[in-house]
Amino acid sequence: MYTLYYRPTCPYSKKVLAAAKALGVGLELRDIGEGVHCGELKKRGGKQQVPYLVDRKHNIEMYESDDIVEYFRSHAASA
Repeated sequence: MYTLYYRPTCPYSKKVLAAAKALGVGLELRDIGEGVHCGELKKRGGKQQVPYLVDRKHNIEMYESDDIVEYFRSHAASA
């Protein structure tokens, strides 16, 4: 399973969420509008940008919606 830091109103977050749904990718969602998740995101990635994906299984973390969608396409079967 993946963890996704996101903001519900962010179009880039919506793009990642739609791709995850279409590909059947399970996500643990962390809305950065909730203070604790915003602080976690800053500690992990150094900035408050969303979406931000964490794949603990493969020790991968990344920003950028297009990169995340491509990662889902190439790694969804192993999640």
